[in-house]
Amino acid sequence: MAVESHAFDVVVAGCGIGGLSAAVSALEEGARVAILERAPEAERGGNTRYTEAYLRMKSEAEVTDDFEEHFARNGGGYLDPVLVDSTKAPYAQWPSIVKSLSFADPEVVGAFAAGCGPTVQWLKRLGVRFDFLPTQFLTKSQPRLLPIGGGLAMLEALAARAETLGGKFFYHTTARALIQDDTGAVVGINAVGPDHRPIEFRAKGVVLATGGFEGNGEMLSQYMGLNAVHLRPVARGGYYNKGEGIRMALAIGAAPGGDFSSFHAEPVDPRSGVAEASVFVFPYGILVNCRGERFVDEAPGTVDAVYDTITKSIWQQRDGIAYAVFDSKLADIPNYRLGLRTDQAPIVADSIPELERRLGLPATRLEASVARYNECCRPGAFKPLELDRLATRTLDPPKSNWARPIDKPPFQAWPVIASCVLTYGGLKVDRRARVLNADGEAIPGLYAAGEVVGLYYKVYTGATSVLKGAVFGRFAGTDAAARRRG
Repeated sequence: MAVESHAFDVVVAGCGIGGLSAAVSALEEGARVAILERAPEAERGGNTRYTEAYLRMKSEAEVTDDFEEHFARNGGGYLDPVLVDSTKAPYAQWPSIVKSLSFADPEVVGAFAAGCGPTVQWLKRLGVRFDFLPTQFLTKSQPRLLPIGGGLAMLEALAARAETLGGKFFYHTTARALIQDDTGAVVGINAVGPDHRPIEFRAKGVVLATGGFEGNGEMLSQYMGLNAVHLRPVARGGYYNKGEGIRMALAIGAAPGGDFSSFHAEPVDPRSGVAEASVFVFPYGILVNCRGERFVDEAPGTVDAVYDTITKSIWQQRDGIAYAVFDSKLADIPNYRLGLRTDQAPIVADSIPELERRLGLPATRLEASVARYNECCRPGAFKPLELDRLATRTLDPPKSNWARPIDKPPFQAWPVIASCVLTYGGLKVDRRARVLNADGEAIPGLYAAGEVVGLYYKVYTGATSVLKGAVFGRFAGTDAAARRRG
């Protein structure tokens, strides 16, 4: 039986912000484009479908002042200074070992930053509107531009444009392996369609935009170790992200990029099934583990800057769970409900011992933790919407801001676990989104966009993942389309 085969100029694997940005960009260049999506049409778009899509921009034309600096500060550990110095030369003169090195390449980050403004303007021309809307962060260090309607609005605008320009969508279709010619160039993808039907897609350019591996327990365990298999995707779209795009490229010699052992974490209520059931009010109370003990400074900075690190601390606790504990004064904080996206009510009690019992914590442990915390709180002005330096004294770990006693009943708590928003590990690319091999050379015909682009290390540069998808999608689609003329 002959294998079903299709020929296009560009094949895009993935239908989120990265894939659709690549597809539309290629279509606008006149290319014939196929878009492969493993999900049904009603669930297309991966995590893009569910995200509010924060953008780290101070205007519709400019990224925040710290954009490139934050990537550099978290760019890959203690790098060899000799290799770092080599990046001061023009990119063409970089040694091959530097081009393929796993670090936040300043050449790529610079291209990313420069591409954000034009990409937002491009999305506006497609009908997406943007504004500085209220967010779930009651305190923040950087502005965040949002698309009105969130990621879904971007998704629908791009999909409509792709359909208008003649893009061909293949739903229930999963990319499995890359096809190469005798020169090593990528010339297509082998996929599996509905009813396990093998399908071959031939093309001059292939864009991998299949997301990370949040939905692949084997890869999570392989790269992140014990208990990673239990990491829950922050939204339903993450379950479709199984890492095939990354694996198929590594299988042909692509260079890895990003920290495969880490991920972007968000604190969510495990009782809730809604997308991003976040609990971002934790800095105003205390966090205790399943032993009823504090284990982290809940408020070392603005919540947008610290929640990733604190949530990973929760993940490291026994059973991977913590409880955010408050008294009734939480209700005094202006708009505190913006920081609660869970649809589940708190666990409430008239006394700390009663709350302890309802949470199933060991007897007297929570009571002792709250008593010790209250002893270490000091007088001062409580300013919930700014860093007030109202810190504890002689408490280990300390609480650096918003430390006021938990003493006014009723008392309440939300369970909190770490959810996986996105995985960091992916592929190394150049400023044109071309995938590089282990020698730092572009693999002809192969591109990456979205979370397949490995750019994150250490601490996530907040509000950049959707931008990364859109910007590198445009780079990839435009460059891939040009190959049809080559």
